[in-house]
Amino acid sequence: MRRPFAAAVALLTLVLAGCSSGSYPVPGQSAAQSPPPTTFQTQHAGGTLTVLSKSAAGTVDPQISYDNQPWQMLHTVYDGLLAFRKVGGEKSTELVPDLAEAMPKVTDGGRTYTFTLRRGVRFSTGAEVTSADVGASFRRIFRASGPTAGTFYQNIVGADACLARPADCTLPGVTAHGREIVIRLTRSDSEFPMKLAVPHAVILPADTPAKDQGNKPIPGTGPYAIAAYDPNKRLLLKRNPHFKEWSHAAQPQGYPDRIVYQYGTTVESEVTAVENGSADAVWDQPPADRLNELGTRFINQVHVNSLSAFWYLPLNVNIAPFNNLKARQAVNWAIDRSAAIRLFGGTALGRPACTVLPDGFPGHTDFCNYTKPSGTTWKGNDMARAKRLVKESGTAGQKVAVVVADDETSKSMGEYVRSVLQQIGYQASLKVLSANIQFGYIQNTNNNVQISVTQWYQDYPAASDFLNVLLSCSSFHKGSDSSINISGYCDKTLDATIKRAMKLDQADPEAAARLWGQADRQAMSQAPIVPLFAPRQVDFVSQRVGNYQFHKQFSMLVDQLWVK
Repeated sequence: MRRPFAAAVALLTLVLAGCSSGSYPVPGQSAAQSPPPTTFQTQHAGGTLTVLSKSAAGTVDPQISYDNQPWQMLHTVYDGLLAFRKVGGEKSTELVPDLAEAMPKVTDGGRTYTFTLRRGVRFSTGAEVTSADVGASFRRIFRASGPTAGTFYQNIVGADACLARPADCTLPGVTAHGREIVIRLTRSDSEFPMKLAVPHAVILPADTPAKDQGNKPIPGTGPYAIAAYDPNKRLLLKRNPHFKEWSHAAQPQGYPDRIVYQYGTTVESEVTAVENGSADAVWDQPPADRLNELGTRFINQVHVNSLSAFWYLPLNVNIAPFNNLKARQAVNWAIDRSAAIRLFGGTALGRPACTVLPDGFPGHTDFCNYTKPSGTTWKGNDMARAKRLVKESGTAGQKVAVVVADDETSKSMGEYVRSVLQQIGYQASLKVLSANIQFGYIQNTNNNVQISVTQWYQDYPAASDFLNVLLSCSSFHKGSDSSINISGYCDKTLDATIKRAMKLDQADPEAAARLWGQADRQAMSQAPIVPLFAPRQVDFVSQRVGNYQFHKQFSMLVDQLWVK
């Protein structure tokens, strides 16, 4: 597909007017961007904010959900001991105390964290948060088989036993005496405070069942509570009547009285609804054929932000045909990254990717194993080489199904990947699933997914959040919808490099960065994934919306929007 020249010019105009929250330089600032208030502005409170989305994204259990859309709203409902500062821009990666009164006292060579729990914080039920809730919440991470139990929290004393027998988890590394919470680790972990600030470590009532609660909301402590959730229709947030702002930095009071996510419309209709003022924000990426219109007629309502993220194709290394290295390498050689970027919206909204670690990210090094001509960045694909590798692999003629979500961009990507697989020698088909279930489906080995189209966005700014989470043995769980290592790739050599890098992160960051770069090269030499491109996020909001802030962890801060 080719993009008309006029639309490409409009895209460039749109990006030049956008605000950058990431590592890619995007000059200028949208007229709709506002400096973040340092205190709650009562004159802007009230109203209903309506966000439109083609579909929901599965469970709203904060310790299980691992999707951008729920995370955008879950941080307004739940709190952990620590939080990322709730402002837009560079300061959004700063850690601040949340349910803890202060940042932890760290002793024993970085292996012991001591917190003091705040007084007077209440769940939406009215019950006060106690140290018993804290201990139970950390045990639940393992008992509910959370997707990051084996990667983010595996260093807590007793985690090994909890991972082996989740139902019997006692987790002796987390103890409480009155309001004092002590977390002991088996080794120091410079990233541990950041892992305490993501939704998987939020504090829930002690009696929360130790299994994914799916569509059933769990009481939280934030300014909003989930009043209703039907993944086929809508999610409704209402003010938590028991919330009183204890830290504007960690959990500020929200502005709208109600936040509604409405599901079930097309992305085209989402854009039209925001244009005519019948809705306030579009969750999905606007369609490529509407970007020209947005970049000319609605420029003051458009925000473009760079992301620490990539779109990629996980290749299942445990079943045919991609249990064969040459078959995996063939797909890496065959995919035209520039074609994928055109489907996404053009070069203004994406940059080709060759590596697991994003460009400009800690530990990233420039290399590209699968490009013609050769070089450190992607320049072009090599179909002839890909066809030759398929023949050499002995997998030519095999059936391959590409599994994608049902949004228009993913379907277009999937159809492109299907056509490429067909060209290099496979009998390829496309399997389209609702976005409600696609992400969990492609993770579960019981579904025998060979190749899929998906994305990964940082949980926090560290190399391990890509390499360790996506490709380590500890992230692979057979028969689970929470096996984030979708490729099923488990290599002892790569794991050893990752563990050395994680150990060095605190003592010698420069040496650690070199090891992360080495791990990236090791991974891509075995080709368990096909990196496609690093995206930019386009947010389109209505004229009546003010105080737009883009958070590096949680995207647009919906609770901080002013609804006029």
